Parts: sequence; C-alpha cells; structure tokens
Amino acid sequence: MDRNSLIGMILLVGLFFLWLQLNQPSQDQVAKQKQTQDSLARVTFVQDSLSKIKSTENKPASNPVSDSIAMAKKAQSMGAFANAAVGTEKSEVVENDLFKVTFTNKGARIKEVELKNYKKLTIIDGKEAMVPVKLLEDTKNKFEYLLPVANAESGFINSSNLYFTPSKTDNGISFKAEIGDGKYIEQTYTITKDNYSIQYNVNFVGLNNVIKGDVNTIELNWENYLDKLEKNADYERNYSSIYYKPNETKVDYCSCTKNANDNVDKPLKWVSNSNQFFNTSLIANNVFTGANLTTEMFDNSQEDLKKCKSQIRIPFNHSGNESFGMSMYVGPNEYDRLKAFDVSLQDQIAYGTSILGTINRWPIRPVFVFLLKIIGSPGMAILLLTLLVKLILMPLTYKMVYSQSKMSVLKPQIEKLKAKLGDDQQAVQMETMKLYREYGVNPLGGCLPMLLQMPIWLALYRFFPASIEFRQASFLWAPDLSTYDEWLKFGFNVPGFGHHVSLFALLWMITTLLYTWYNSKNMDFSSNPMMKYLQYIMPVTFIFFFNSFASGLSCYLCFSNILNIGQTMGTKYFLINEDKIKAELEKSKSEPKKKSGFASRLEEAMKHQQKVLEEKNKKK
Repeated sequence: MDRNSLIGMILLVGLFFLWLQLNQPSQDQVAKQKQTQDSLARVTFVQDSLSKIKSTENKPASNPVSDSIAMAKKAQSMGAFANAAVGTEKSEVVENDLFKVTFTNKGARIKEVELKNYKKLTIIDGKEAMVPVKLLEDTKNKFEYLLPVANAESGFINSSNLYFTPSKTDNGISFKAEIGDGKYIEQTYTITKDNYSIQYNVNFVGLNNVIKGDVNTIELNWENYLDKLEKNADYERNYSSIYYKPNETKVDYCSCTKNANDNVDKPLKWVSNSNQFFNTSLIANNVFTGANLTTEMFDNSQEDLKKCKSQIRIPFNHSGNESFGMSMYVGPNEYDRLKAFDVSLQDQIAYGTSILGTINRWPIRPVFVFLLKIIGSPGMAILLLTLLVKLILMPLTYKMVYSQSKMSVLKPQIEKLKAKLGDDQQAVQMETMKLYREYGVNPLGGCLPMLLQMPIWLALYRFFPASIEFRQASFLWAPDLSTYDEWLKFGFNVPGFGHHVSLFALLWMITTLLYTWYNSKNMDFSSNPMMKYLQYIMPVTFIFFFNSFASGLSCYLCFSNILNIGQTMGTKYFLINEDKIKAELEKSKSEPKKKSGFASRLEEAMKHQQKVLEEKNKKK
C-alpha cells in the first residue's frame, strides 16, 4: 500500500468515528427511549398476565371433589394471598334516589349499576318494552389490580381472584382481603347523595415487602363492554369511545369509528368509558401516572357496541400504608353534573371541537336550556330556538329579499341582453355584470344570511344527537327527538336509506324544494344552467342522510324552512315597494360609479376569457 492510499484509509476511518460521535443520542433522547421501552414492557407484562388469567379461568370444572383440589392448588399458587383466594361469591346492594349499585365480594368490584330515572327500549317476547338503563352489567367486564408478587406461582396476583369481606355502612360499603400479619387490601365505596358519583379508595396495607421492590406502579385493568342503549345502534357506536384528560392538556379520546390503541405515557386526571348519552368515569384525586387505552368495534350481529379496555397505572411508593383515592361517575351525560367536577369532564359530551363545539357549549346550549325551563317541552323549545334565530337574522333577511327584488326589476333588461347576444354566454355574463354595476345591484347580496346560518346548522348537527335532553323526548309524531322518527315502515331495508320514512326529514325535503323554487324565480342561471337543477337535486340527496338522523335536527330545519318562506313572502309583499326600488335603481344609474378593485379584476378576467374564446373560434 502506497503512502497516498494509507492517508486516504486513515481519513476514512477518522470520518467514520466522527460520524459515530455526531450521531450519538443525547441524554434526553436516551431517557425518552428508555421510558418508551419501560412503557412497552409494562403493557406486555399486563397482557401476558391477563392471558394467563384467562387460560386459567377457561378450564372447566369436573366435579365438587376436583373443584376442591383445584381450589387448594389455586390457593397454594397465590403465595401470601392464599387465605383470600378461597371463598364464596356474594352480592351486596347500596343505593340512593338516583341509582342502585350492586357489588360482588369477588374482586370487590361493581357488578351492576341501575339508573332509576332512565329507560331503554328493548324487545321482550317479540314486543317493544321499556326497561331500566343498566351500566357495568356485562358479565365479561373486569375491574382488577395486577400485583407483582415474587412468591406467587405466576409472578403476580390478580385482585379479581380474591374474596373480600364486606362491611356495609349507611351510605357505602367496604371490602377487605386479609393476607395475614396485619396485611390486607381494602376497597371502599361511598355513595354520594342525590348524585351519580361514588367516592372510591383502594388501600394496600403492609404490602411494601410483598410487592416486588423494582415496581413503582400497580396496573388497574378495567375492561368494559358497552351495551346498546339507543334505537340507532350504528349512530350510538360512532358516538361511543374512551375519553381521557391528560393533566396538563385538553380532553382527548380514542377513535370513535375504528379500533384504536392510545398509549398515554404522561399523568392523567381521568379516564371515561362513554356511550352516546351515558358514561362511567374514573377521576383520580391526584393523577394516574399513565395508561394504555384500547377500543374494539363490534358489528350489529353482536350484543355489545364496543369493548373499552384501560390499563391504568397508579403510583406505588413501597410504604407500609399505600392509599389511592378516586371518584367514580356512573350515570347520564348531564352537562351541569359533569361540569361540577371541575375537571372538564363535560367535554366528553360530543358537541364537536373548535368553533362548532364553542357554538354548542355557549350560545346554543344555554339558550336552549333557558327555553326548556320556561316551556318544559323540548319540541316547543326547538320551535322557539328557530324563531329566535330568525328574529336575530331578520335585518339580513330583509337585505336578501331587497337584493332579490332589485334583480327581479332588472330581469326584463337581462332577457333583452340574452336575445341580443344569442348563444354567446360569456358575453351575456359580462354584460349582465356591467348592468348590475350600472344600477348598483349586488348579485351576491342574498347569500349572506345563508352563509351566517351555516355554522349554526353544522353545530346543531352535533347538538341534537349529543344532548341528553332530547333522549326519549316526544314531540308531535316523533317519540324520540334524539333519533329518527318512523312515520312509515317498509318491513325491508333499502340500502343507504333504511327500513322506514322519517316524516320530519320528508317535510324538510318538501319545504326546501318549495323555498328553492320560490327563490329561483327571480334568479338568473344563464351563466351556469346546471345550478338550476343542482339546487333541486341536493335536498333529494340529503334526505338519505336525514332519514336516519336525529329527528330534532330535521324538526329544526323544517321549522326554519317554513319560517323562511313566511319571512320572505311577508317582507316582499308588505315591506318592499317595487316602484320605490325602480326609482332607486334609476337614481343609482345616474350617479358616478367607482369601480372596486375586485370588480376591475373580475371584469379583466372575463374580458381575457372572452378574447381567448374568440381566438379559438377564429382558428376553427
């Protein structure tokens, strides 16, 4: 090897080592990578633990003798928890005026919560019947702690396999699983009066030498199968998910429309399994240290909507007496009750995000609640809300009708332009714009009220199916304003339409077509003839959507159309004088015009387009 080759080799080696030094991860990156690996390890540990539990629980029992032997072996495998691994399952009930809570001593968990003031529609012996709404009632549900214990056969203890001794009080119940030598696990539930909340505490006494020393968190495994509680299961499924509140940021949620897995490796204030109108929430007195949150979608052939699985990490500091406090909320999505927790729990109500959510939470909801308190009927409150919106927009509606009346007066002159220029649509359009500018008419003046109402319409699209005030609230022929009304049933399913006809949706379509026809009489479609037909096609298309949507929204839009027609006709025939409009147009024509920058650019663009078309025609 010559000297030049040797120098080149040394330089290459030097560059390689320099590259390695520059690409070394920083201390923050190393710490973050280790944190991620630790989180994945914890999730893997919990999943492996649950798999072992499931395989053990699925083994069938043969007879009482073999059951006793199996129980003895199970107790032996529980190490220090052997005494608490043997027992008989019993139920205990605690209730207040709003709900009845059934507990089981096996695992010391809630077995069922019956809401006394809410019903769900179901089929019993082929007939529709109303039964109480029940939450957390599924036998597949789990609420258990995974305790890493060195002397247990599997390396961990599952609290759902332990039998706790109950001790009832006037407003709650306490469960204790004795381990011996003054060591025990205790879970305490205290029912709050006139509310759907439960104060919950878990205590680990004397377990600092039992639980593995390298563990600083204990996993709470919470599995909840959400039941079908509403008429429209498809829509309810898309409004149900796991919501959670990171301690330092705003409320977040797992995807509502597909399977999801959110690994949250930062402090959490609360986790909630939420249906369309009901939720079960765990709110930490301090914070959870993190969680792995998973949702699984089920189709209509299955009895449940979704499976919500939360692996929540709570801190464990290896002291002789560890206590972790929480609040449970098991009840309806009543805005004021959730807001009273002062932890943004009300933000799980699906009013929407950004501007839509703001419109629903502030202007619309308070006004609707105020009207509802005065009238008592949600349907009449919708009618008054529609009327109130129309009154607010009345000045803009007047301007819209006034602008349309101006265009109606100019319509004969536009017809003359069409006859003069023939099929040259570009020239007709340009001359029409000149005519409007000459007489001071704004062809877009009638669009402003509609544009201002669009955010309200979009917000109400989320408001009606998310507000529990409309649930099972009847109005006219609709028994439930939170879902579709069935005016006519087919007995078969029409793809994309459903097995029924919603009368509110049908009336909305008819009134929309009538209002469109009335307005279009004074409109000029020469520049875009397809718009004349498209405006009729859209309502017919949208009925496929509204037919299975909340009838409260269809009711609002139907009332809105009726008021629009009445408002427009009343303004035109009683408030607007056509002779005065003609005089105003003639006066405007005689005044000097100052062309705006936009108008100038628009005219130049139209002239350029017309010139291009003329050149193409010459070439042909």
